[in-house]
Amino acid sequence: MDFHIPTLIEHKRDGGELSPDAIGRLIREFTDGTIPEYQMSAFAMAVYFRGMSPAETAALTAAMRDSGRVFQWPDGTPPKVDKHSTGGVGDKVSLVLAPLLACEGLWVPMVAGRGLGLTGGTLDKLESIPGFDVHLDAPRGLRQLEKVGAFIAGQTDDFCPADKRLYALRDVTATVPSQPLIIASIMSKKLAESLDRLVLDVKFGAGAFMKSRAEAEQLADGLCAAGRDNGVRTTFVLTPMDEPLGGSVGNALEVAEVLETLRGSGPRDLVELTLDLAGRLVDVPRTKLEQRLHDGSAWQKFLEIVACQGGDPRALESWGGLHGAGAVRPLLAEESGTIVRMDAGTIGRVCVALGAGRRKITDRIDPSVGISRIRKCGSEVARGDELLTVHAADEAACLRALDALRPAVAIAPQPM
Repeated sequence: MDFHIPTLIEHKRDGGELSPDAIGRLIREFTDGTIPEYQMSAFAMAVYFRGMSPAETAALTAAMRDSGRVFQWPDGTPPKVDKHSTGGVGDKVSLVLAPLLACEGLWVPMVAGRGLGLTGGTLDKLESIPGFDVHLDAPRGLRQLEKVGAFIAGQTDDFCPADKRLYALRDVTATVPSQPLIIASIMSKKLAESLDRLVLDVKFGAGAFMKSRAEAEQLADGLCAAGRDNGVRTTFVLTPMDEPLGGSVGNALEVAEVLETLRGSGPRDLVELTLDLAGRLVDVPRTKLEQRLHDGSAWQKFLEIVACQGGDPRALESWGGLHGAGAVRPLLAEESGTIVRMDAGTIGRVCVALGAGRRKITDRIDPSVGISRIRKCGSEVARGDELLTVHAADEAACLRALDALRPAVAIAPQPM
């Protein structure tokens, strides 16, 4: 059919399939401003209701990847690897995984994002480290890979600009939960990194975008197909997100857990997930990977990454005193028993309200606020025991958070 935008939208609205050429031109002209935002919003809504075939999804992914700069690597360099998480509450895996993989001689060119909604942002966590610069151009990124084997940086203006513009529209037009658009958004950026291997951490549950395991598996299959179709060895891990990962949610609080983990004493669920993902990217024994977290190797590599990106490694040595919240109060158990629910969704929403996350992309982050010392499901508690601790900007915010958190925790009484 002729390239007439209303006709193209109508065709998709009525369940028709678009050609790769039509999709490619649509993305090119949207990126350069020829196609107005209101028409692209209508297209996104048509895709939301009608979906896309695998061929259409592949074409959309490739067009968005090619809308900007694609990384180019010199011949003979180590394998390039990365991971992507579909988002979760307390998910700080990237900060442990990148230095761990770099210890094994891999290159990790990690382009990460900021937090939005319940999802905590890797860049926001890193920016709680004084001086840490997430803005790297291509030459500087390559020099850092050659020197330390990893960088963690934000998306530049010339990197997948179509995704940046389209996501902003999806966010305000209720079209974010479309699997073809999710797949194209995630994979266009990862394919633009020119990777050899990619692992996907696909979350499901109360604190995740996908609520059911079946939804998560369907998304994972689509993401993997997009990777494999473009020559990237792509695998996935399905991760439940009914309770937060680790014991802290909030930027500086999560960095504290990362530092513990890199020194060999982090939360077990965080360690296990990191090792699961690393094992999909590097062919070394799991025991060797875990040893890197105990012998100082991963810790030293993280310090090198921080230093290369302008951060102050000395600040990490005295982290506990760097970001103090205005008010800190515990939530106490009102009865004895076993914790059977620690609702990640509620905890994530409370953290956003405290200022640890964003409702919209322009919101400012307070690195000091959040929730720590979160007890895990299955823990036995007595009346009066601490269930979690709230870190807030002031006493009023702290009390509001405690009230909102009480329904998030369920305790089953101990049998008589």
